[in-house]
Amino acid sequence: MELSPEKTLITHARTGAARFLGYDIRVGHNQRFHRNGRRSVNGAIQLSVPDEVIRSAAAPYLAKGKPGRRAAWMSLDDYTIVATYGAKYRGIAQYYLLAGDIRKVHRLRWVMETSMLKTLAGKHGSSVSKMAARYKAKVMTPKGPRTCFEATLDRDGRKPLVARFGGFPLARAKAAVITDRPPEGPAHPRKELIDRLRRGVCEMCGSRDSVKAHHVKALADLDRSETAPVWAQIMAARRRKTLIVCSRCFDLTHR
Repeated sequence: MELSPEKTLITHARTGAARFLGYDIRVGHNQRFHRNGRRSVNGAIQLSVPDEVIRSAAAPYLAKGKPGRRAAWMSLDDYTIVATYGAKYRGIAQYYLLAGDIRKVHRLRWVMETSMLKTLAGKHGSSVSKMAARYKAKVMTPKGPRTCFEATLDRDGRKPLVARFGGFPLARAKAAVITDRPPEGPAHPRKELIDRLRRGVCEMCGSRDSVKAHHVKALADLDRSETAPVWAQIMAARRRKTLIVCSRCFDLTHR
């Protein structure tokens, strides 16, 4: 068998680690740790979270070394913001549940959680503490209650959708099974604008008449004074260049 030098590593199992499927694999060695009268760590294979995984995962949510808001996501609704942060964090955290040092992921959780709250605060012109109080919730887990953040999306005649960030313990799960599920839905998901059009609700008066989208070229063109028309105030508050309106409200915007 011919080995590829770029993909092959020969290292000492105690002093070095081999990278496989995103985990660092090494042989444990600890003379002080005893269990059942024996040094149970010595010679045991250990899986750990690489430090660069946490650094690279947290990098998009940092600004000058501190958690910052994602300006590109501030135009999304609250449900989508929480769902996006929650899905990205949950994917990384649950993948490394087999690691013995899963506690390292707490750093990523703090960075992403703070970034999410700052993004929501920037969207609503509020503060991080007010956003935390508004979206904080508690859920029950097999290891007891856990604090998380939730945002809901109401739907007519159906249960509201709930987006969640966190809400599960960061504890090692020796029996965890990593399953690659086939992707659901289209390869290229719909834009939020299409979802708003399919919802069929006027964002000015709430009627369910036939709707269409009203556009402006740039948010800077909007009149932000107190005497500005209602549609301009809504677009400025939502930081959107589009507004879904019924036929009557569409005529009002063009007057």
